[in-house]
Amino acid sequence: MSMKILREIIRIVLGATFVFSGFVKAIDPLGSAYKFTDYFTAFGTDWASAFSLFLSIVLSLAEFGVGVAMLINYKVKLFSWLTLVFMAIFFPLTLWIAIKNPVTDCGCFGDAIIISNWATFYKNIVLMAFAIFVVVNRNQYSNRLKPLYQHSVFIASLILLVSVQFYGLNHLPIIDFRPYKIGNNIIEGMQVPEGAPQDIYENQFTYKNKQTGKLQKFTDSDYPWQDTLHWEYVEMNSKLVKSGYHPPIHDFTIENSYGEDVADFFLHSENYTLMLISYNLEKSNKKRQNEINTLASEALSKGWNFICLTAATSEDIIQFELQYDPSYEIFSCDEITLKTIIRSNPGLMLTHQGTILDKWHWRDIPEFEELSSLYVD
Repeated sequence: MSMKILREIIRIVLGATFVFSGFVKAIDPLGSAYKFTDYFTAFGTDWASAFSLFLSIVLSLAEFGVGVAMLINYKVKLFSWLTLVFMAIFFPLTLWIAIKNPVTDCGCFGDAIIISNWATFYKNIVLMAFAIFVVVNRNQYSNRLKPLYQHSVFIASLILLVSVQFYGLNHLPIIDFRPYKIGNNIIEGMQVPEGAPQDIYENQFTYKNKQTGKLQKFTDSDYPWQDTLHWEYVEMNSKLVKSGYHPPIHDFTIENSYGEDVADFFLHSENYTLMLISYNLEKSNKKRQNEINTLASEALSKGWNFICLTAATSEDIIQFELQYDPSYEIFSCDEITLKTIIRSNPGLMLTHQGTILDKWHWRDIPEFEELSSLYVD
């Protein structure tokens, strides 16, 4: 392979990786914002969470822009350095994340591709090497396209990405990579296949030597539980040695005011079930609350199920009920689960026997007549 071909392959791979990473983040800006919030919480800088959405938008736009520039060979001398700056920031960051493991998924490729923190670091080793290679060879790249054409493509690409971001924020992501996407069945998503591997843990026992006072760790096979003359038990910790199979949906519950999980009733119901999703009732947008109340009343009168799922406190639920007098029951669910189900507060999800038929941003919630014509008539 000639050096010229190698240079082009590395440039294209580097550019394509940045384009893909930026695009999948742009599809779901709120998802990336939630990931930034997770990082800020892990770093102990919760105050920075106010900037999460802004950083999500800027990061995806910057990644995508750099990637497009590399793909079309646009101003390589400039964008090769920007690529290296990106990697110089994320290379040590992903190493720290891999070692400390503050979050289980770095979010590099949004929800499109979930990879472990160590896999992310290994990926960045390759990308760092590619970025250095492109910088070293930046003067060897020549423009084959007219500058005006390159400039037009670059600007048009950024406009396209901003449009995708805008749509994802004001409606729902154009592509749903999460386990609660339309067409998936929640019941099936919670099932563990027969014979699936289980988590394997190793117990570590800490004992104190009564003669020396020193602490020593033991495993299941050698801990001195019978030797009480020389050893004093201190504590036991379990360490995950090998992760087993985890179903894509493992935290979906519908809890009533008594703490009972009634999810099975609604998931197996033969009636259509509309679920109003609001992870935070106090922060939810109330502009269409009257229309939502009307939809709920009409749906319930026709034998449909209509419920609200929230992670709000009981005090906030009572306050909401007093202020808006909803005709539907409000149940509790995990906040992260609700944010995963739909990127809107509130949002609406329609299910039938556990299958997700449709989802709507609060701006797009339909009238019952429209729903009835689609699913009943």
